[in-house]
Amino acid sequence: MILTVHVKPNAKKTGFRSWMDSSTVVIDLCAPPVDGKANVELINFLAKQLKLAKSLVILKRGHSSRVKHIQLPDKTDTSKL
Repeated sequence: MILTVHVKPNAKKTGFRSWMDSSTVVIDLCAPPVDGKANVELINFLAKQLKLAKSLVILKRGHSSRVKHIQLPDKTDTSKL
């Protein structure tokens, strides 16, 4: 399953903001978009919220973009965001 994430770096705290549509979520990240810190923060946040191992949350596209494609195991319940 691919989840599209629109990130907002340099927020006051990391957390879910809203759903743009049925497959795109907006997430605030407190990490800056420097040296991959925001990507690490995003993977940690998603793994914790979805109760998955970090190794199962894979950044497929968008390493240097605000719009990212995250690969999750099939049938992951994204309503926990």
